Amino acid sequence: MSTKKTIYIIRHGETEYNKQGIIQGSGIDSDLNDTGRMQAEQFYQAYHHIPFDAIYTSELKRTQQSVAAFVEGGMSIQILPELNEINWGIFEGLKGTPDSHKIYHAMTEDWKAGLLDRSVEKGETPNELQRRQAKGLEKIMAKKDEHQILIAMHGRAMRSFLCLMTGTPLHQMDEFKHNNLCLYKVEYDGQEFKVVEHNCSKHLWI
Repeated sequence: MSTKKTIYIIRHGETEYNKQGIIQGSGIDSDLNDTGRMQAEQFYQAYHHIPFDAIYTSELKRTQQSVAAFVEGGMSIQILPELNEINWGIFEGLKGTPDSHKIYHAMTEDWKAGLLDRSVEKGETPNELQRRQAKGLEKIMAKKDEHQILIAMHGRAMRSFLCLMTGTPLHQMDEFKHNNLCLYKVEYDGQEFKVVEHNCSKHLWI
């Protein structure tokens, strides 16, 4: 029987790109801003008592900085490129304009309609995103000695990852709402995943 696991999945803290409404994607390696660093500290204070066996992040600094306090406390992180954000192609690093918002909205509506092999120019499709995530999830689940796991990742990637884990159709990914440094807690009973906390941000109210 497969090993039971409790998986805590967080979105990274706020960056200046988030604050200014600039699309980041996998090609923008931004830092947390002051708010994001405070959010990371608040999360650490609320959850550092949990004996995590492993911490996974994407290759991007904003996820690693979101769990930096755990590293300072003596833990190490495992970096998985499979957890990187979706690639937003030509939109990455650009501030939203009426035209770009129109294209973005049309693309996400296509995805909701099940057209999951579409992407913005030079970008990544949801199906491509989830295929690489499946390889990352396989690596995580293969570690039989890891029972309490913390994963720091990204908004759109988190939506896809939760669909992958729970068997939710990918075109329904927008049902998984998220905010900066929110938490999804997922229980794995040895056979299936169940989300037991959705978009939790109570640690930010302290």
